Amino acid sequence: MEFEASENLTKFDHKKIQLSFGKFFICDDFVVAELNQEIHVDYLIIKKIANMLIEQYGTSKKIGFISNKVHSYSVDPFVWVTFSKEYDLIDTAALVWYNDAGFMSSTLEKMFLQSSVKLCESLDEAIQWVLNSEESKN
Repeated sequence: MEFEASENLTKFDHKKIQLSFGKFFICDDFVVAELNQEIHVDYLIIKKIANMLIEQYGTSKKIGFISNKVHSYSVDPFVWVTFSKEYDLIDTAALVWYNDAGFMSSTLEKMFLQSSVKLCESLDEAIQWVLNSEESKN
């Protein structure tokens, strides 16, 4: 379920940022990313996401990152290794999958993410996990 179609739209204060490759919902302690259908996430896209997050949150705040995979797209898993080395922004990540392809890509991404990661079957589960994880409490 897309963030805008969920009850979370009214539960959390947020700012919507539309980029050429997807939508991002900036909340106080987490961001929900909904990337476009059939894009390929490479280093250039990750760098644009990182710059947008720094612009929104600064460099000292740790946030939760929720990848809400409502569309099918591919990710170069090694970009997460580079991201983790260059940027220290994300303390928890949740990957929401809705079909077998989403589950498989989420499982692969999880292996490369340096932060605490959970695979989730719903956006609500992802938000609750990100907000209540031990990492986000520190």
